[in-house]
Amino acid sequence: MTAMTSPSPQTPPAASLHTPVIGWFEQHARDLPWRRPEAGAWGVMVSEFMLQQTPVSRVLPVYEQWLARWPRPADLAAEAPGEAVRAWGRLGYPRRALRLHGAAQAITERHGGDVPSEHAQLLALPGIGEYTAAAVASFAYGQRHAVLDTNVRRVFARAATGVQYPPNATTAAERKLARALLPDEDERAAKWAAATMELGALVCTARNEDCDRCPIASRCAWRLAGKPAHEGPPRKGQTYAGTDRQVRGRLLAVLRDAVSPVPQAALDAVWEEPVQRARALDGLVADGLVEPLADGRYRLPLT
Repeated sequence: MTAMTSPSPQTPPAASLHTPVIGWFEQHARDLPWRRPEAGAWGVMVSEFMLQQTPVSRVLPVYEQWLARWPRPADLAAEAPGEAVRAWGRLGYPRRALRLHGAAQAITERHGGDVPSEHAQLLALPGIGEYTAAAVASFAYGQRHAVLDTNVRRVFARAATGVQYPPNATTAAERKLARALLPDEDERAAKWAAATMELGALVCTARNEDCDRCPIASRCAWRLAGKPAHEGPPRKGQTYAGTDRQVRGRLLAVLRDAVSPVPQAALDAVWEEPVQRARALDGLVADGLVEPLADGRYRLPLT
């Protein structure tokens, strides 16, 4: 496998990629609510939390409902964290709801209710990692940052490095490459970040890539090399049926639908295997997603 630290001799110069990719984006970008000016930085932040490991089609209705109910961070911060979990619905990975609630509280307490624009301040918020901080700074405030999600990493791996897939975890070499590919101007760099992400989502997909539609196919190192097959560790598909994740989801569904604390018997009814069910419930409690009460009942967290 070609190492990320040693780009192929066919690696195209960064400047030759910017114009075609950004031009393609300006013509083909989806009209998504978080890309509209009225979304603001809070709308961008909410979308970034929701879109992690979740397709746009599932996020859209929840996003719209969330922003209608909590149009500003202070609105969410004023509610119990359990309400964020309830509103998260079936998006999956519900700890994201708690993290977003915690970020809203910190924004309200530290920044007067306005999402900060400085990358360091964003990174200091609870639940915000390097990717989310860079994405909000770039997409909401038009700043120059390398924004590396799965789609962008795949585009760079193919176009610049000549391999089919990036490593399973983001490497220092990928970050260095992403910075090297950034346009110099802030506004153009922000557009480039959004454009490469969209290109990976719509054209340079994980499977069945559509090179005929790609604006940089003639410059793509992987295509020019004959599309060599992936030689790294096997790429494992995610499973759900029968996992603790599925049990956790069913337990949370009962609690989300309840208007009052739920007895143990109601939770026992969602999954037959008692050991796995107990493990899943213990995990939800440990993660702060479920609050046990002294009388043996359970509810979504109030604090």
